[in-house]
Amino acid sequence: MTTEGKLSELRSKMSVAGIDCYLITITDPHMGEYVPAHWRIIEWFSGFTGSAGTLVITKDFAGLWTDSRYFLQAENQLTGTGISLVKLKIPHTPEYISWIVDNLSTGNTLGYDGELVSIVLTNKITNALEKRNIQIDTSVDLISDMWTDRPGFPVSPVFEHKKKFAGLSRTEKISRIRSEMEKEEIDYQLLTALDDIAFTFNLRASDVSYSPLLLSHALISKDACKLFVNSGRIDTQLSEDLEGDGVEVIDYKMIYSYVARIPDPSVLSLSPGAVNTRLFHAITPGCRIEERISIPTRMKSVKGPVELWHIDETMVKDGVALSRFFCWLEENIGRIRITEMSLADRLEKFREEQTGFFGPSFATIAGYRENGAIVHYKASSDTDKVLEPDGILLLDSGGQYFGGTTDITRTISLGNPSARERKDFTLALKGTIQLAMTKFPVGTRGYQIEAFARRPLWNHGMNYGHGTGHGVGYFLNVHEGPQTIGSAASGNQDVALEPGMILSDEPAFYREGQYGIRTENLLVVEPDRETDSGVFLKFRTLSLCYLDNKLIDPSLFLSEELQWVNDYHQHVFEKLSPHLDPATINWLKEKTKLIKVLKQ
Repeated sequence: MTTEGKLSELRSKMSVAGIDCYLITITDPHMGEYVPAHWRIIEWFSGFTGSAGTLVITKDFAGLWTDSRYFLQAENQLTGTGISLVKLKIPHTPEYISWIVDNLSTGNTLGYDGELVSIVLTNKITNALEKRNIQIDTSVDLISDMWTDRPGFPVSPVFEHKKKFAGLSRTEKISRIRSEMEKEEIDYQLLTALDDIAFTFNLRASDVSYSPLLLSHALISKDACKLFVNSGRIDTQLSEDLEGDGVEVIDYKMIYSYVARIPDPSVLSLSPGAVNTRLFHAITPGCRIEERISIPTRMKSVKGPVELWHIDETMVKDGVALSRFFCWLEENIGRIRITEMSLADRLEKFREEQTGFFGPSFATIAGYRENGAIVHYKASSDTDKVLEPDGILLLDSGGQYFGGTTDITRTISLGNPSARERKDFTLALKGTIQLAMTKFPVGTRGYQIEAFARRPLWNHGMNYGHGTGHGVGYFLNVHEGPQTIGSAASGNQDVALEPGMILSDEPAFYREGQYGIRTENLLVVEPDRETDSGVFLKFRTLSLCYLDNKLIDPSLFLSEELQWVNDYHQHVFEKLSPHLDPATINWLKEKTKLIKVLKQ
């Protein structure tokens, strides 16, 4: 069936159901970043394959709202479908709500499947539409009957994340959660975010692209612990282990009936951004609901000593893979055909050779020349550029390992860097360095120190349009709050930075149509010292990969910045060289050689 045919059938269903406007989102019941194929309705319906978008359909209009990352892609994929592209002015905002308010009439009804819309978004829609007396029906699923060849529910095998990696057993984690529940006078903790559940129960799977998660819910009280997951996915031994640890495994869909049976009155804690509308409305009406960051989210944001040990070990493995890859690239550029897509495949192969590697932590961004200026660029058969021994390459990649999650960006020159390219690179790198060197008192929020990362660019009238740092999980999500630096897109700006938290450090600069520049390392927060002014914290850089000295202009550095680069390069060489072959060791020695100040 063509998209026009699907539109016609959907509008017929809307008419029968009394729906004047139908809303389709790119989400699953858990509001995760990466959506399994079973819920990629917009892609099936319209042909649009981007990761961000909202489809609004009335009897005489169909529009897809998406952000600037996907304007060109959406224009191409929506041509001839009967669906118009509506360009978001501000990314991550529900601007379509204003359109609905302006275009529906009093007494009209907006409908959508509440299982695929968070209660936070439903509340925003309700607040906007009630002024116009526009009705909302959150129980309308008009797609399932139409999508006859729909991909099945994810059913990857569930496995245990061993205590030697996790640091704590599931019983220890559940005990800590219950202790916090008692302190906070909570009777029930509802877990709907998949990373919360995977962390709590030390379980992993492959239900979600790039994150080792399993589709599940959980409900914890002082005397019961229930895990809701589709039956048949957990083998006999693991089932017995869970039962022995006091975890009752129940069918995934039964969560709705269980929250409806929570005793009245009880205090139920949940994270509204990860709770779908249908589930929220199923909760016993007499419950007192506490909307807050979940206890497991707070726990896993602070990595323990066992986790941090494994993370350091993982950074060495990732750095070895990157060194071997960049050495290979330098040896082969201009000799064999290398494209953005083949480059990403080759990098993954180098990571696969490392013990404990599970898979990429996100789709590699390999942007050559002007493609690097597209912030969340993903190469396709239509855009896949052939690399030449000239120009700028931006490579943003990461890996999932049993001992941690990595995310690193390096910008390199493939040959003949210009003075402007070197200046842009160095100014952005100064921001990366300045944030890494920042010390701050306990209680500091990420947004309070973000300006240190932007100042070198600001001083030259330059800036970048995304956040400076996001939290990173531990063999979980590569974008994982609540900690954040400068943006609440994947975190909470009210959360103070604490020792053990891991964040990215990624100032950047983009020249549209020419190139993109970004140097991204992962940092861990550590104690610094205590003075009369209080306790202070600092960052330690975790990532291990050389910085392209061909792109560095030492004359732009402060002495402390130059010292940081030289110390970092020495550290990278010392950590990685014992694990490399002689040829790669010689290559890395050249890449990390001492940079001297140029005479003025």
